[in-house]
Amino acid sequence: MSLLGGAASVREPASGPRAAAPIGEPVAVEVHDATVAYHRRPVLWDIDLVLPAGRLVAVIGPNGAGKSTLLKAILGLTPLASGWIEVFGKRLRDVRQHVGYMPQRETVDWDFPINVADVVLMGRYGRLGWLRRPGAADREIAGRALEAVGMSAYARRQISQLSGGQQQRVFLARALAQEASLYLMDEPFAGVDASTERMLLEVMRGMRDQGRTVVAVHHDLQTVPEYFDHVVMLNMRLVAAGPTKEAFTRSNLQKTYGGRLTLLDEAAEAVRRAASPDGQRV
Repeated sequence: MSLLGGAASVREPASGPRAAAPIGEPVAVEVHDATVAYHRRPVLWDIDLVLPAGRLVAVIGPNGAGKSTLLKAILGLTPLASGWIEVFGKRLRDVRQHVGYMPQRETVDWDFPINVADVVLMGRYGRLGWLRRPGAADREIAGRALEAVGMSAYARRQISQLSGGQQQRVFLARALAQEASLYLMDEPFAGVDASTERMLLEVMRGMRDQGRTVVAVHHDLQTVPEYFDHVVMLNMRLVAAGPTKEAFTRSNLQKTYGGRLTLLDEAAEAVRRAASPDGQRV
């Protein structure tokens, strides 16, 4: 299927906010005038967005804002009604093997009869194709990925026997085994314990330090300034995007979340900590 889903067309740029990478900086993802609709109802509308390479990027917004849809559109899993998307300056079909995906945990059939090692090895098929069998080198890569997330001892265990946090570690290991340049993660921290969250963050920072780009849907506003370099704020339309210290402001949060006071109070505290000289930054 074409990345443009057959129905997409290029139009004049929208009048809403645009997010551009700094001049001369490599671009991981460029989204131009993209609209996605389900049953003729827009879910994302006129999105213009540029994500710089080598960053940890948070995608935030209220429920139903189109966060997961944005990831699926980049992956070509959801067709565009208009606009176009490029990954590293090319159509997705030309760079698909360089893009990794970590879906929401609740979308996975964890009762499927497969063990941990084989789940992680599935991350190699994007490079091998479905007709070639994994070799010793692929198994070594999968083993290193399991070791990186602290799950080597569980390699032969059925995935249905794992806790939620352990399942999330396994899916991160599968993504690592892809050896991609761009990783799209849908709520990687959802439903995990504190130790797993710290481990996931450490691995994601390591990926960034190796020059890889991680784009993650995220819900905990308080941790955005600490965890992420770059933020995308959505509410069907693009509200704001840019370096976290510039875009993650109370004004933009108000535009994104409206009058949800509890969320805004939490976000205001995160903004205060980010602006504090003693506040932790990534």
